[in-house]
Amino acid sequence: MTGSREKQGGGRKPDEREEQQQRLRERMAAIRHKVVVLSGKGGVGKSTVAANLAVSLAAAGKQVGLLDADVHGPSVPRIFNMEDNAAESDGESILPVAYSDNLCLMSIGFLLHGRDEAVIWRGPMKMGALRQLLADVEWGELDYLVIDLPPGTGDEPLSICQLIPDADGAVVVTTPQELALTDVRKCISFCRRLKLPVLGVVENMSGFICPHCRKRTDIFGSGGGEEMAAQMGVPFLVRIPIDPEVVRSCEASVPYVEQFSDSETAKAFAHITRAVLSLEAHK
Repeated sequence: MTGSREKQGGGRKPDEREEQQQRLRERMAAIRHKVVVLSGKGGVGKSTVAANLAVSLAAAGKQVGLLDADVHGPSVPRIFNMEDNAAESDGESILPVAYSDNLCLMSIGFLLHGRDEAVIWRGPMKMGALRQLLADVEWGELDYLVIDLPPGTGDEPLSICQLIPDADGAVVVTTPQELALTDVRKCISFCRRLKLPVLGVVENMSGFICPHCRKRTDIFGSGGGEEMAAQMGVPFLVRIPIDPEVVRSCEASVPYVEQFSDSETAKAFAHITRAVLSLEAHK
């Protein structure tokens, strides 16, 4: 990050903090839609959903930015095979890493010295870093900024949502089993407390269809996310089945929808994309 870690940790003078806040407002004003992807539970495929949503929006001809707001476990550099890329500066701003002509990425992973470097920061330092990722990155004019939040309802999700009070809404990702749904209910309550609209719930890992016999097996159950959405009074978007190619795509560092655009799983991702694109009719 630019500046010392002490500055990231909240040691800025009041006038410097106000200048940064003004930059943040100006950056965000140039972005038409801000969408967060979150979950109360880790390991539900949230980063995969965020990455494929960003790629799908870019494929629809939109100017898109993807912000990986997970300070301790950034996934975006790996998903896009850009772990060896480093963010650069023009002397005044941090420049996002370009994945394509209309998709740019930013992650704490682009600012570390190596792939295995651990980020051992307390809350104020993390908050300063997140503020920099929003205020000091030259996002430019975007149609969409997709923000991949870390799991839970703690410091990072709270700070991002408070720093972007005009965010359009949240895509909430869960898996079907009750262990995940319990935490995701809290995530929806979190959105309500912050007056962040829930655009819809995505039930990931919802059943597996054998590619040989076509028999369906609900490994983690199925339908729990849809039932929970109905109980909580929020929209349900889609079920995404377990697809081994999603795993292989992540391992190969190529977003799934770029390789398998005609698959049933890609059609599920497309349903999420259409829900996000519908924001344009309301703004």
